[in-house]
Amino acid sequence: MKTGFLSGRFSARNLRLWLLAGVALLAAVPGRASGAEPSRLRFHEAPKPLQPDAVTEAWPRFLGRNDRANSAEKPLLKDWGAAGPRRVWEYSKGKGHAGVSVQGDAVVLFHRLEGRETVECLGAETGKPLWSFSYEAPYRDRYGSGDGPRTSPVLAPGRVYVFGISGLLHCLDLDTGRLVWKRDLAAEYAMNPNFFGHGSTPLLAGGRLVVQVGGKEDACVVALDPESGKELWVARHPWGSSYASPVPARFHGRDCVLVFAGGESRPPTGGLLCIDAGTGAVLSATPHRARIAESVNASSPVVAGTGVFVTEAYGEGGGLVEIGPDFSAKTIWKTKNFGAYFMTPVEKDGYLYGFSGQNARLAELVCYEVASGCEMWRESFDGRFQRGTLLAVDGAFLCLGENGDLAWMDLSPLGAKLLRSVSLFSAPETWTLPALSRGLLYVCQNERDASGKGPRVICYDLRGAPSPVDKGR
Repeated sequence: MKTGFLSGRFSARNLRLWLLAGVALLAAVPGRASGAEPSRLRFHEAPKPLQPDAVTEAWPRFLGRNDRANSAEKPLLKDWGAAGPRRVWEYSKGKGHAGVSVQGDAVVLFHRLEGRETVECLGAETGKPLWSFSYEAPYRDRYGSGDGPRTSPVLAPGRVYVFGISGLLHCLDLDTGRLVWKRDLAAEYAMNPNFFGHGSTPLLAGGRLVVQVGGKEDACVVALDPESGKELWVARHPWGSSYASPVPARFHGRDCVLVFAGGESRPPTGGLLCIDAGTGAVLSATPHRARIAESVNASSPVVAGTGVFVTEAYGEGGGLVEIGPDFSAKTIWKTKNFGAYFMTPVEKDGYLYGFSGQNARLAELVCYEVASGCEMWRESFDGRFQRGTLLAVDGAFLCLGENGDLAWMDLSPLGAKLLRSVSLFSAPETWTLPALSRGLLYVCQNERDASGKGPRVICYDLRGAPSPVDKGR
């Protein structure tokens, strides 16, 4: 699927793509399909060409291609000047905290627009709308935190999977937006209610679509056939569905799925489940959940060798769980001083990096040694970044603060160094990890900013080494 087919020579190939886009608008029935309003897109300037030696990869789901919030992309622009990285385009969006996913020329956005959960496909370099699919998904948040989706799209060759806040799961054709199949998991598995609706992004791995459901009869996690939606297995355990997303792991020659479970329950229960990826058998269950009922597990498990780091911000903090050769699990160390609120920490070279703290004003960036659990340092940056998300890439870390600050950071066991920073906008709840693909960074602004601009997706150009013009900005 290519974008920009209205520019250049009017060739037969361009005509074919134009017709394909038109078919896409009609094919997304029974969901309401339509082209997006042109006024929602503001195009700024085309990105620079990729460097000849550029390494690129797709961003097909929440934590990137390998589910660890890191990327092989390089080279990236490190010195963007006082004005920050150039904006390529911005596209207004509806409610929700979902990140975008990127594959090839397609950027897929999942949000609530005009009261309907909506999936939109945009051109990666242009932001031009290619197709839209929407459906009714009644939901009312009893805590007043919004009714937009919390989960990000999951992409595979030719397919899009979205799991909505009310428990509806849809599979769409990536090229056209046509509905392939759908399931109402909330009804089928009698999913228990959760504080803020359902918000665990599914995992696509090993030919299985793995979803936390937290349903009746201990139906905690299910695996579905990605092509048909048929059930492959059910992992049964009494812990409910959390807001943490499942991640894949391989321990002692065995493919596993790690789930940091723990939904609404009284008394509160939850923790780390290690599940056999082929059968759904629960191999081990390690409790890790705050003792207060109004708490959630939201950070995804972090694989570190044969250990798994889990963390939450409501009192239990963080801990490293070791998976033994017999798949028994043992907590090696715990600390109440590494409690992530919404972000998933990043492991690099035997050390963990992440923002710790439920209270934004008291949150700090911390570094812990995986082997010992020793705290190496903590940094507040004078309160500028508070809490945020981290992406390890190109020999450094990209950090997006929850109020819209973007920075390059040098993080090591020796300390944290702020290399370059800029305020992209000033808006709360910028909790969504940016997506990075082919040198373009996609940032979601989830709330109205200080200047009055509403929620939007903004594409920034981070391609290549800085040109002389960039250096002088």
